[in-house]
Amino acid sequence: MSLYFSDAVEQALKDVFYNERSQRGREGLELLEQASAAGDGDASCILARCLSGPQYIWDGHNFPEDDDRAKELVCLSIKQGSAIGVLVSMRMGLLSPSLEEEMPFSSLEEAFQAVLDKAGQGDAFCQFTVGNVYFWGDFIRIYGKGPESFPSRSALADYVRENTAKCEEWFQKAFQGGMQSAGNNLYNYYLKGDQDAGIPPRPDLAKDLWQKGAELGYPRSQYLYAEQFREKNNFSEAFRWYQKAAEGGELSAFFYMGWSYELGKGVEQDLSKAVGWYEKRLESGMQVGCCNRLGCLLYEGADGVSPDFDRAFQLLSYAYYEADSSWGADYLGRMYFYGRGTQRDYVKAREILEGVLEKARVFNPENHYYLGVIYCQGLGVEQDIAKGVDHLKKIKSFAPAKEELAKYKRTLLGKWVQK
Repeated sequence: MSLYFSDAVEQALKDVFYNERSQRGREGLELLEQASAAGDGDASCILARCLSGPQYIWDGHNFPEDDDRAKELVCLSIKQGSAIGVLVSMRMGLLSPSLEEEMPFSSLEEAFQAVLDKAGQGDAFCQFTVGNVYFWGDFIRIYGKGPESFPSRSALADYVRENTAKCEEWFQKAFQGGMQSAGNNLYNYYLKGDQDAGIPPRPDLAKDLWQKGAELGYPRSQYLYAEQFREKNNFSEAFRWYQKAAEGGELSAFFYMGWSYELGKGVEQDLSKAVGWYEKRLESGMQVGCCNRLGCLLYEGADGVSPDFDRAFQLLSYAYYEADSSWGADYLGRMYFYGRGTQRDYVKAREILEGVLEKARVFNPENHYYLGVIYCQGLGVEQDIAKGVDHLKKIKSFAPAKEELAKYKRTLLGKWVQK
């Protein structure tokens, strides 16, 4: 028999929140869909959270994002009698006076008490929800407090500070009980404090939080813990935790698994494994880092990686044009120059490569060679041998640039011409 919610909701909470490593999120989502359709208000509320995007749900589940439906479901959950729906709707700014009248509770305080009782009995989702009530100051509306409720401003400040501080205990319980999301809010609470409530930051507590979450097995915490090691250049330990996070389904760790194998950071270099991890991440949607690095690897082709210009162009184009990233633009300009993976286009090649130079993002000095050829030969631009030679001289040790330079000479009057 279920302790806090219906059987379907409790199983869904395990699948979606309490045991993310099981990677049964889709099964949990389906349970919530079915229970919501059957009139279960708690299911409707939690389903709404699942559809609200990575700010509210672990992106490792790769759930669809639908803000409009999420709002509809939260409002529906109140009409279906969900106490947590009342609190979540407040957090989303949806609890209008008319909707409040439709809830089957005599007051907001009654709805809050229902959730508080379940939190006290040990339900982690309710503990997280209660923590949010205190963290975001919703307790003021719930208890109907205002400046007129207190004899002085200092009394009001004391009330706000004492209640806001209660979030810490509830977030800690929720975090221990399976809610990685509670760790995110607890981290911000420790790192920033609450200036309005007069609560100072405690960054020393924040820095240890991801280790605790990592040891509890939360994939997101394991990734964030790995980041702490990477920032200290402890790549072997970083790789160990990236691997645990990736095995648990943390999408951000997929990129860093590829990065580690590509650069040999904390593990023996293996470009084919790097490609595999980048591709695995892209199965869940485009990600600019993977697009850039994988695109470059597929352009170069080396050590077990076969060149694939079509795929490289697709990835690098997305990063440059859609994600506004110039990291791999060197290669994209080169592809337009040679017509690899796309039609040859010297105008676009020049525009991209000059843009790279202007942003001081010259990852490959060979860019000067391509620009030198374009200007010297007048490819898609008015011929300007002097300008082209200036580019070629900057990389004259590069054999093709040296060969191109040999085609031009300076006249007695100082003008550059073709030999």
